[in-house]
Amino acid sequence: MNRRAAASVLAVLTIALALSACGSKKDVTTTQGGLQRVTVVLDYLPNADHAPIYAAQATGAFKAAGLDVRLQTPSDPAAPLKLVAAGQADIAISYEPELLLARDKGAHLAAIGALVQKPLTSIISLGGKVKTPKELKGTKVGTAGIPYQSAYLKTIAKEASVDPSSIHEINVGFNLVGSMLSKKVDATLGAFWNVEGVQLQREHKQPTIIRMEQAGVPTYQELVFVADTDRLQEKGVGDVMRRFLQAVSRGAKAVKADPNVGADALVKADPDLDRSFTLASVKATLPVFFPDNASFPWGYQNADEWKAYGQWMLSNKLVKSLPTPTSLTNEFLPGRGI
Repeated sequence: MNRRAAASVLAVLTIALALSACGSKKDVTTTQGGLQRVTVVLDYLPNADHAPIYAAQATGAFKAAGLDVRLQTPSDPAAPLKLVAAGQADIAISYEPELLLARDKGAHLAAIGALVQKPLTSIISLGGKVKTPKELKGTKVGTAGIPYQSAYLKTIAKEASVDPSSIHEINVGFNLVGSMLSKKVDATLGAFWNVEGVQLQREHKQPTIIRMEQAGVPTYQELVFVADTDRLQEKGVGDVMRRFLQAVSRGAKAVKADPNVGADALVKADPDLDRSFTLASVKATLPVFFPDNASFPWGYQNADEWKAYGQWMLSNKLVKSLPTPTSLTNEFLPGRGI
C-alpha cells in the first residue's frame, strides 16, 4: 500500500509536462434537473483520505447544493494538476508540496481548501529500531527517491543533532513497507501513518511512527483542493466552488458523527476495498479532517504555516522563490466570502 509514494515519484518526474499542458477552458456544465456538473480529479484511488468527499456524495450533500459532482481517478499521478491547468477538470486533489512546486514553475493554480490538515507522511520502523529521531544515526532509511523526502530526512536529522551523512538513504521506490519487512532498511520515510501505519498495526507488526511535524519539519497540509486561479475570476465559478466546499464540509461532519458513513461510501465506490481496514483508516484520519482551532471553518488554510513551509522549501532549494500569498485562498470556505 505504497501508492502515494508511487504517485509522488511520478508527479515529480512529470511536473513539467503537467504545467505545459494546454487546452480550452471548460465552463461548468448545467446537467438535466438544473444541477451544475463539477469534475473533480482525485490524487489516487478512493481511500480514507477522501471519506468526506464520498460521504458528501452518498448523503446527497452535493445534490442539495445543486451540484452533479463527477469524481475521477487519475490516469497518472501528474494528471490532477495537469487537467486543472489545461481546463479539463474543475478541481484537483493534490499535495501542498506539489502545488508549490507547480506554482514555482509558473502554474496558475491555488489551493481553495484543505482536505487533510496535517502531514500524513511519516518515518516508520519495525521492531523498535528507530523509536526517536536521534536513533536514526547509523541506520538505513528507505525513501521513494523524492527530493523533498530527502530534505525532510536531513531536517529531522539536524533537529535531532544527528549528522545527516551518518544516515544511509536508500531509494526503495514503491516498496516502502516491503523493504522494512525484508529488513532491507531499518526504517522508511514516505509511508502514511493513517494508511501503511494502520495496516502494520492491524498486522501486529508493532510499528514505531514518527510524524513529520513532530520531528522538525514545518507543518503542511497533506491534501488540498486545487483550482485554476484564472477560472476563479470567471462569473459564477466562485459560487460553484463555494457550494462544493460547503457540501464536502457537510460530508466531513457526517463522517465525524459516524465514521461508518465514510467507510460505507468508499466501499460502495470501490468494492475491492477491505471495509474493516477502510473503517480503521477513516477513524485514524478523522482528527486531521478538521483544523486544530475549532473557531476556524472546515477546510481552513493557515497562511502563516504555508509561508513557513514555503520558506523551508526555498531554504532547501526545492523552489527558486518564496511562494506568494496567492498560493491559497479561504474565500470559498463555509462562512467565508460573500
